[in-house]
Amino acid sequence: MTYAELAPPARHLGPSRHRPAAPPRSARRALHRTVASIEARTPAHRDRAVDGLRALALLAVPTGHWLLGGFTLDAHGGLHNASPLSALGSLAPLSWFLQLLGIFFLVGGYASVLSYRRTRERGGSTAGWLRGRVARLGRPVLGVTAVWALLIPLLSALGVPGDSLRTGSTLVIQPLWFVGVYTVITALTPLCVRAAERLGAWSAAPLLAAVAAVDFLRYGPYAEAVPSWLSVLNILPGWMFAYQLGVSWGEKRLGRRGAWLLLVGGTALFAALLLAFHYPASMVGVPGEARTNSHPPSLLVLALAAAQSGAAILLRDRIGALLRRPAMWAPVVVINLSAMMILCWHQTAMFAAAATGAPFGELAGLTTAPDSFAWIAARAAWLPLFALLLVAIGRYAHRFERPWGTGTTRSSGLRRAAAGLLAAGFAAFALGWA
Repeated sequence: MTYAELAPPARHLGPSRHRPAAPPRSARRALHRTVASIEARTPAHRDRAVDGLRALALLAVPTGHWLLGGFTLDAHGGLHNASPLSALGSLAPLSWFLQLLGIFFLVGGYASVLSYRRTRERGGSTAGWLRGRVARLGRPVLGVTAVWALLIPLLSALGVPGDSLRTGSTLVIQPLWFVGVYTVITALTPLCVRAAERLGAWSAAPLLAAVAAVDFLRYGPYAEAVPSWLSVLNILPGWMFAYQLGVSWGEKRLGRRGAWLLLVGGTALFAALLLAFHYPASMVGVPGEARTNSHPPSLLVLALAAAQSGAAILLRDRIGALLRRPAMWAPVVVINLSAMMILCWHQTAMFAAAATGAPFGELAGLTTAPDSFAWIAARAAWLPLFALLLVAIGRYAHRFERPWGTGTTRSSGLRRAAAGLLAAGFAAFALGWA
C-alpha cells in the first residue's frame, strides 16, 4: 500500500482561476472516502492488532522526546539540551509508559519471522531478504543525515548559533542508534528462528541472563574494578530480548500462558530492581545522573519489556477487534506507512520550532528551562505545532524512502556515494569529531 493509493482521486476543477475554500462537509466526505479506501485495500488476513501495537510504539517515540526533552537558552541565543527529569524526578514513572521500545522490538521480531518465512517459501534467499530490509531502513537514515549536512552551513550563514546547530545535530542523531541496532538484530533473524524452534520462548532467557551478569559486574561489589566499556556488552542482548520473544510469538511458540508469565514475572522483577536494588526510576537518560537505564539497556529495561510484551500478547484479540472499525484502522495504516519518517525527522520538527523561537527570547515551554510543572503544561501546548511541522516535513521526506535506483547505474551510484559522504560528514559533526 502506497501513499498514492491512499489519496482520494482528484476532481477536475474547470477553467476557474480561483478555487473556493472547501466547506467542512466536503472535507468530511474526503476523509470518509480516504478511510473507506484504506479499509477496502486492507487484505483480509492482515493482522491489525500487530500493526496497532507497532503504531502505538511509534507514536510513543516522538511523544516521549517532545515531552521529556527541553531546551535552555544561553546569553548568545544558543540552544542547549535539557530535561524536566533533572528537576522533576517525580515524572520518572511517565517514562515507563512512554518507553515502548520493548513492544516495538516484540512486533519487529513477530513481523520479521513471518516475512522471512514467506520469502523462503517463495524460493527467495536469506541474503536477498536481508538486503531488502537493510535498504528500507538505510535509505531514510542516509536521507535525513545528508539533508542535515547541507543545512548546517546554510543555517550557520543565516545566523543560527553554532551551539544551536550542535544541539540540533545531537537531537537528530539520538534516535538513529535505534535503527542501527535494529538492523543488526534483523540480520540475526535466521539465528533467532532456529533458537525459537529449539527452545520456544525460553530462547530469550539467555539474553536476560547475559544482561543480568553485566549489570552485576558494573553495579555489584566489584564495580570499581570493572572497566566502563563493559556496559557496551548489554546493547545487543538488551534490545534483542524482546525481538526474540517476538520471533517465538510469530513461530507460535509463545502463547497466553507464556504471556502471563512475562507480565507477572516482568512486573515483579521491575519492582524488585527499583525497590531492593535501587535502579534509577527513569527509563530514559537524565542529565547529570551517573547511571542510566537505556544507554546501554539495563536489566530494568528488560523487565519492563517483558511485562509490556506479556500485556501486548494478552490484549491482542481485543486490539484486533477494536481496529476492525475503519475509522480506528485508517490512522494505524498511515502511522505505519510513515514509520521511518517519524523516527528520523521528529526531532528536526521540535528543533525547527525552538530555533525559530530562539531569536524572540524565552518562550514558555519552548526555550525556557524545563524546571517546573508549569513548563510541562506549556510544552503540552506546543505539541500540536511539533506534529504539524512533522507532517509538513514528511511531505518531502518520504521521497528518501523510495528506491534510489532510477536513472543510469552510474548516476545512481554517484547519488549513493554523495549521500554517504554527506551522512558521514554530519555524523562527524554531531558526534563532536569535527
